[in-house]
Amino acid sequence: MSLNGKTAVITGSNSGIGLGVARELARAGADVVLNSFTDRDEDHALAAEIGQEFGVTARYIKADMSKGDECRQLIADAGACDILVNNAGIQHVAPIDQFPVEKWDAIIAINMNSVFHTTAAALPLMRAAGWGRIVNIASAHGLTASPFKAAYIAAKHGVVGMSKTVALETAQEPITCNAICPGYVLTPLVEAQIPDTMKEYNMTRDEVVKNVMLTRQPSKEFATVEQLGGTTVFLCSDAAAQITGTTLSVDGGWTAL
Repeated sequence: MSLNGKTAVITGSNSGIGLGVARELARAGADVVLNSFTDRDEDHALAAEIGQEFGVTARYIKADMSKGDECRQLIADAGACDILVNNAGIQHVAPIDQFPVEKWDAIIAINMNSVFHTTAAALPLMRAAGWGRIVNIASAHGLTASPFKAAYIAAKHGVVGMSKTVALETAQEPITCNAICPGYVLTPLVEAQIPDTMKEYNMTRDEVVKNVMLTRQPSKEFATVEQLGGTTVFLCSDAAAQITGTTLSVDGGWTAL
């Protein structure tokens, strides 16, 4: 699947899922714009490495996804946005009556409001180019719920709903909008949690993964960032031109329960 000549903007992409998606889009030939809220030498070096590895143009642009004006400026600074991947997100776990208001506000801003701002800014560029793909990284928690994650679940449900609305508004244009709903994904952040969990439960790594971390994932295997990147590439391909306004679960059967 060739994405040569396309420019992809991926929010929250200097690590984890976002970085995996950016790498697979670059592998398919797209020029990529990486993003996070930091502005370190290593952020720009990471983009340079991707550009060299895949022979594409790769840039890093700092923007704080909790701020609507910076979300929109990211798209403006990119200059082109044929593919928009809204991936930026944070999490906090607490009962509703103890949920810190500032955490609620931050999660809603970064996980959901940013999707509105970047999409609103990107659609005119896609329409001018005559082609566009919007892929929102939602979650299995955009389709189901768990206790103590009120803000995250509200935001991800909102992203799924917004994806449907954008798809309807662009249904007669060569633009699609879909949401990918991952279950547990093996990212560096998740990998770093495993040793402490092994100590806490006095379990082996395999026991922790299958019996603690993946209790709700029937496959008992993590999804990988490469798989999510490949799913994104597919949604950007001509084969997926009539796939719009829907969710694609990469969750090892979680939402089939």
